[in-house]
Amino acid sequence: MSEILVLYYSRGGSVAALARQLARGVEEVPGVHACLRSVPPVAVVTQVAAAPEPEDGAPYVEKADLQRCDGLLLGSPTRFGNMAAPMKYFLDSLGAEWASGTLQGKPAAVFTSTASMHGGQEATLLTMLLPLLHHGMWIGGIPFTEPALSHTRTGGTPYGASHVAGPADDPVLSEEEKLLARALGRRVAIAAQRLRAA
Repeated sequence: MSEILVLYYSRGGSVAALARQLARGVEEVPGVHACLRSVPPVAVVTQVAAAPEPEDGAPYVEKADLQRCDGLLLGSPTRFGNMAAPMKYFLDSLGAEWASGTLQGKPAAVFTSTASMHGGQEATLLTMLLPLLHHGMWIGGIPFTEPALSHTRTGGTPYGASHVAGPADDPVLSEEEKLLARALGRRVAIAAQRLRAA
């Protein structure tokens, strides 16, 4: 069975809600399992050792999760057109995995959430892709053959799944956002199976 790592940082629950939809899409592909993991807040990492599991949500990621996975879906809220510090902190810690090629040749895609429609979703998605390219991953997005991409009035981009949470950080996804997240999960799962079979 193939495994797709759905790795995210979520502060208000929006990115976690997207992660669950991506995982649903992954598991719509027979023979593929989604593994939900999160990264701890930076304050937890820098002030004291993180607990092995957060109080709620997905367990914290371990480097072994990267070795074991056949593909990666990476998510973070937007912070000024870039990923949040906890996700960047985690990615910056992967020098050994980069040098050994742990993620090389595996498919990947990204997802994000913003408080406003023009909060930097596409910039964040593109900047999240850069470290994955350095790791030698195959990058996937959402093509316009997905009808919801042409009809969404909230989140969803060709660069990755997204959600517009609004100023109240509402984690309830629109129907288009759900459809596009599941579509992206399926695409990465199918790519992982094909690459594994090759």
